[in-house]
Amino acid sequence: MDYKDKVDDTFFESMNGKYIRALITAEDWETVRNAAYDSTSTPSAVIGRVEAGVESFVNPNATPDGRPGAICQYWFGLDNLEKFEVELSYRIRQDILVKPFTRIFDVTNNPEGYIGMMKNVGHCGDGFEWEINEFDRKMINVPIAVPDFQIESQFGYADGIMGGNYWYFCETKEAVLEAGKIIIDEIMDVPGVIAPFGVCSAASKPETNYPWIGPTSNHPYCPSLKEKLGAESKVPDGVNYIPEIVLNSVNQEQLNKAIKNSVDAILDVPGVLRISAGNFGGKLGDSTTNLLDILK
Repeated sequence: MDYKDKVDDTFFESMNGKYIRALITAEDWETVRNAAYDSTSTPSAVIGRVEAGVESFVNPNATPDGRPGAICQYWFGLDNLEKFEVELSYRIRQDILVKPFTRIFDVTNNPEGYIGMMKNVGHCGDGFEWEINEFDRKMINVPIAVPDFQIESQFGYADGIMGGNYWYFCETKEAVLEAGKIIIDEIMDVPGVIAPFGVCSAASKPETNYPWIGPTSNHPYCPSLKEKLGAESKVPDGVNYIPEIVLNSVNQEQLNKAIKNSVDAILDVPGVLRISAGNFGGKLGDSTTNLLDILK
């Protein structure tokens, strides 16, 4: 295949970040899914908070406690580990601990360090919590009204890559949705990679007229502004929608694999016209990666 027929010769920028991988388990799949998706909603690294996503769902025969599970990643774009610990605790306390019969385990591979869970999560037991050795791990047991929430006593963190991205230019709404589902399925088949925004409908830019908001709409790529912007618009003729896929990954190899697999899977979807990527001339990220180099 000659990718140049449908893929721009351009690059995306990515940034360094820190992440933990956590395995959430519960008695049933519905609770697992609710805990996983609730705790990974609201990607917020761009405003100094946690960005997260569901990496995969795990069958009971592959979890420490023999129950349905979900592997989730929680990311932080700054080096302030104390703030990361606090922000992460909000996700765990408000979205996982409150679900019936949940546990959460550390599954970070090759961690560079650890974040303790007692101070900001364990003490939800108000001093009545205790530590136990169970499932070949040191766990904190937090007494709650539906007994009991358990969390591993510390979680490993490691360095990874945030913000890899590509755009798929579409003619129809149907193409946006059909290709989007295929993309997310393909990404979830690659271990170590998440799409924290799912299918993102609002590509942003760092420059803004309203700095207190943070990143705002990347207006040259808004189809509804094509006529108003005239020559400033970068929306090609025939393109009515420009969804963005943002990826975070434990390493570059897995990131590249997820991009290649998902792009290959949508090139022939009716209404998908072209693939490109968002970048800001190399000024935003820590590194750049050419799309065509990945796809070769």
